Amino acid sequence: MYPAIFEALVNNFRKLPGVGLKTAERYAFECLKWNQEDTDDFIKNITNAKNQLRPCVVCGNLAEHDKCDICSDGQRDQTIICVVETIKDVVAMEKTQEYHGVYHVLNGVISTSKGIMPDDLNINSLIERINEDTKEIIIATNPTVEGETTALYLSKLLEKKAVTVTRIAHGLPMGGHLDYADELTLIKAIEGRKQIGQ
Repeated sequence: MYPAIFEALVNNFRKLPGVGLKTAERYAFECLKWNQEDTDDFIKNITNAKNQLRPCVVCGNLAEHDKCDICSDGQRDQTIICVVETIKDVVAMEKTQEYHGVYHVLNGVISTSKGIMPDDLNINSLIERINEDTKEIIIATNPTVEGETTALYLSKLLEKKAVTVTRIAHGLPMGGHLDYADELTLIKAIEGRKQIGQ
């Protein structure tokens, strides 16, 4: 129906999550309206993001250099580590402006049904970064079956460490996700965190 070049552009947009055929067509038509400067800028930003962004060597967050901005910030409390599932969860927590520690991104959760095991997650580097200065590990995985399984696994794993392990309070609904929660809900979840085990 459309020229092959346009169909290819539509198919590219359809690869984005939540984008169906009609939305992809709208995006493609909108791109055709852009001037050359906007088009070049769009292409440049995608290329730069793909080629220059990488996981932080410390926490796994998105970074332009070896360390992300949060790990590089001398004002952050390095003794408290908040463990989250994804990079989007870091952004959600930062929007509260109430948490001043650092993060650790797991890049997922344990899910035996999907074949995701502890070794598939960014867990070993978490264990390695805990030292005598570390005071608290806040487990902020989502309140889903997989999130709870991962939280329990981590709490057992950290029992031998001389560190307080807490779980964010369930100001978040079961089945909810951090990146969809409002700032107030996240603030209350952080304030109401509880110690796990011991």
